[in-house]
Amino acid sequence: MAHADIGGTMIDSPVLDLVMRERAKALSPREWKFRLAGYGFAIKDVQGAQVVTKLPQNIELGVLPAHVI
Repeated sequence: MAHADIGGTMIDSPVLDLVMRERAKALSPREWKFRLAGYGFAIKDVQGAQVVTKLPQNIELGVLPAHVI
């Protein structure tokens, strides 16, 4: 299992914009994660934080702000 460094790494602005835009369109967190997978991204829960990863390599891009759920 990959280890996440929950040190507050910020996500690039274009990726965060995409994540936020897709969250606004989705009716549920499950649909949101499905929509992001279509763009090649995933959300995983690590130590109580939500981490955006790039698929299929599972490369961690950064931690989502707490208000995004």
